[in-house]
Amino acid sequence: MLQSLKTRKWLGDGATYAILTVGACAILLPFAWMISTSLKEPSQVFIFPPRWIPKPVVWRNYIDALTALPFTRFFQNTLTILFLCLVGELLSCSLVAFSFARTRWRGRDVCFVLLLSTMMLPRQVTIIPLFVLFRQLNWIDTFLPLVIPAWFATNAFYVFLLRQFYMTIPLELDDAARIDGCTLWGIYWRIIVPLSKPVLIAISVFSFQTHWNEFFLPLIYLNSTSKFTIALGLQSFKGMYETEWTLLMAASFTCMIPLLVIFYVAQKHFVQGVVITGVKG
Repeated sequence: MLQSLKTRKWLGDGATYAILTVGACAILLPFAWMISTSLKEPSQVFIFPPRWIPKPVVWRNYIDALTALPFTRFFQNTLTILFLCLVGELLSCSLVAFSFARTRWRGRDVCFVLLLSTMMLPRQVTIIPLFVLFRQLNWIDTFLPLVIPAWFATNAFYVFLLRQFYMTIPLELDDAARIDGCTLWGIYWRIIVPLSKPVLIAISVFSFQTHWNEFFLPLIYLNSTSKFTIALGLQSFKGMYETEWTLLMAASFTCMIPLLVIFYVAQKHFVQGVVITGVKG
């Protein structure tokens, strides 16, 4: 009987790992094609059957891809927008979530439901009135339309994650802090924020990925090449009649490296923050 259970467990584990391996290969296949294409000559991109190992290996594609356009400037623009948005989202969303989770006021739950309902509203619906507003403010072709909204807790998903995490922190900590003379701001800054490291890191990873890959909003608001982000720079490799696939793949892989590094470094806290937010709510 015991041997039969061990056999079933071994077969079950083997089937699980086999399915996961197949899924991982399916996910990594486009990534492998991107790396392979980035090292090929243009004439070898669409040959059939595909040649996965380039012959010859053209390392020059990476140099040409990053020098064909001012990618250094694109990196600087993207990092500037990303940093300002990250700081704004962490500060504003954490304050709003603190209000929803740790304070009592009339209409709190109704406002929270209304906030969550904005997640079901496609941003394409609001892009026209926002564009008109920002044009009246003379913000078009500047970074302001991309940065300023982040300082007003416009991302309901981040507020929801933070609120769920804050509700897992015992309210007795707030009462003890008040007895010691701590203000509401002190409770937030000295107690809640230090305990929220996992979820703040998770949101930082989400925000980094979102703003690093953002294409739609910069395309709408930015007109000058000197203000382009990385996503707009990559789009420049796609012409009206042809696409420089080797340079596009080389530049895309180079731009993907920071995301891979960030996730690898923060993956422990990222997973922990996402898991803990679902414990109570």
